[in-house]
Amino acid sequence: MLAGKKILLGVCGSIAAYKAALLVRLLVKQGAEVRVILTPSALEFITPLTLATLSKNPVLTQFVKDETGLWNNHVELGLWADAFVVAPLSANTLAKMANGQCDNLLLAAYLSARCPVLVAPAMDLDMWQHEATQQNVKKIEKWGATLISPEHGELASGLIGTGRMAEPEQIVTAVTRLFKPGPLTGKHALVTAGPTYEALDPVRFIGNHSTGKMGYAIAELLARHGASVTLVSGPTHLPTPTGVAIERVTSAEEMFLASTRHFSKADITVFSAAVADYKPAQVARQKIKKGNSISFELVKTHDIAAELGKQKRPNQLTVGFALETENELEHAQLKLKSKNFDLIVLNSLNDAGAGFGHDTNKITVVDKNLKIQEFNLKSKKEVASDLVTLIIEYLHA
Repeated sequence: MLAGKKILLGVCGSIAAYKAALLVRLLVKQGAEVRVILTPSALEFITPLTLATLSKNPVLTQFVKDETGLWNNHVELGLWADAFVVAPLSANTLAKMANGQCDNLLLAAYLSARCPVLVAPAMDLDMWQHEATQQNVKKIEKWGATLISPEHGELASGLIGTGRMAEPEQIVTAVTRLFKPGPLTGKHALVTAGPTYEALDPVRFIGNHSTGKMGYAIAELLARHGASVTLVSGPTHLPTPTGVAIERVTSAEEMFLASTRHFSKADITVFSAAVADYKPAQVARQKIKKGNSISFELVKTHDIAAELGKQKRPNQLTVGFALETENELEHAQLKLKSKNFDLIVLNSLNDAGAGFGHDTNKITVVDKNLKIQEFNLKSKKEVASDLVTLIIEYLHA
């Protein structure tokens, strides 16, 4: 898959540096020529000898090779590579990349690289969640870097959360995708997912049971097929899908504003979020105290799909979701027309294993010509595969 490709691998100071050995081995097995740069901090976690043996190339750590003045030319390295992968990417090196700092060979090669850059962060939960880190990620993504998102799991600190470096197999898959264009290469996709929370007071909210699993699976598969994907996600506990840019929001208003910003450049939009239809007319500034009874005035939220449907270009494909409990097909067909969808995905809560909170789903898909396709109960990843296949077929029809 990677025969003849030149991969420059940057390894930063992180406990996840030990995975670099397996990553190099997998890249070489795929036929790639691999050269490795270690930051000074990475030397404390893995030895150059290990990576040099596996890559069959000397490992580079310093600008100057020896006392004679021979040096490792960072410009040549940047021009040599077909892809530059930084894995693991530490919070420190990420901050330096985001601010144009250049105090070691890895950073100099990054600033010289003209090839695609992929980064696989690894750090502790609070470091990853810190606003500074998230802003740094957005900066390098804006400049063209592809994020291979960290995973959720047990971290070196003992905490459970997001921060683990993606597994080497996932990183190799992301690299391979660069050189094997998919059927959606060149397409931009927007996916909304998860619930929205509408605040009652600083403590309580109106929400629903959506987990976001369906939308996240769709976003990841669209990216695997080559699309450039933006995921606008309500509150979930799911890790960011590999190769997907994510914007996290809380309320329907925030989701509307974020979706509006991205919709104009989207070739494909999948409205899979469970957006609240109503929100409190006023939000209490202080926690509402317990009483005998309480009532709230509710007002409508933006109908995101309907409002963006009015802005839809002829060459944009939009896909909606309908979760129904009665007269399911009739309601889905009405929504298909009123919101200007090309396809609508119907879920019925009357079907066991479908809807919110399950790892499975059972769907019926209706297109704008009222063609109906029914699918059996499947895992949400399999359902996502069916939907993305339909999207590809629809675009190429």
